[in-house]
Amino acid sequence: MELRQLRYFVTVAEELHFGKAADRLNIVQPAVSQQVARLERELGLKLLDRSSRHVRLTGDGERMLREARTVLAAADRATEVAAELVAGQTAVLRIGTAQGLRDRLERGLAVLRSRTPGIEIKLSSRPAAEQLEAVRAGELDVAFVRGGVAAADLQVVELWRDPLSVLVPSEYRADDGVKLVDLAALPLRLPADPWLHDHIVGACREAGFEPVLGRPADNLEDTVVEMSTGAPAWTVVYGTSCETTDGALWMGPFAPALSAPGNLVVAAGRPACLDLLVSAFG
Repeated sequence: MELRQLRYFVTVAEELHFGKAADRLNIVQPAVSQQVARLERELGLKLLDRSSRHVRLTGDGERMLREARTVLAAADRATEVAAELVAGQTAVLRIGTAQGLRDRLERGLAVLRSRTPGIEIKLSSRPAAEQLEAVRAGELDVAFVRGGVAAADLQVVELWRDPLSVLVPSEYRADDGVKLVDLAALPLRLPADPWLHDHIVGACREAGFEPVLGRPADNLEDTVVEMSTGAPAWTVVYGTSCETTDGALWMGPFAPALSAPGNLVVAAGRPACLDLLVSAFG
């Protein structure tokens, strides 16, 4: 499906006449007919009823018209914002970040600044739920959020996947991967991250046990110290990098492996150039 096909379909739907649609688009009528027919084939839907006397939208066509207009509006806005960024008119880009994204941010910001000289970047680290609310409220232009994001009012693009690593007492070390069932007797300490909580608890249940939930891991650094010097427990870390102390703890993969999506999030209809951001940070 191409934006051109959607634009031709919307024009025909508004004119209910292929000739008038072609005049509006400044192209020949056969090109309009061919592209709309191609769109129908690709979607597997009949969008228009055609006869020698009339052109009418089908039920599927009416629904598709609404969606097509939304897509085209977002694409047009992205083009406008890209032009503003290139021209230096959009001076500040406010980005919500998460722990452990330093390498990705440095690479992406270098690309972004090379394409939009003079742009000012403001980073703000906060929990995922607060990032989403800040994007909705316009306090952030874009956010990087790990885990599942289900929100109809936001545009979410999965850019990468992070492996999930287990942090355990060293005696549980397994270089070929730690099996969840081997951790059934240990308390599980997780951060205040609803997606991660549900994902890990669900994986434990699939492995055949209900995890023993310990105190929340509010701060990873503090949790590492507490786990190194206190009662045995286990936790889960995004990625594969975490500082441990004195060999008391070991971090490694799960068996089978677990992972989490890394998402770029912007508000629907808000100023954000998805193509530019995806190419920079993807």
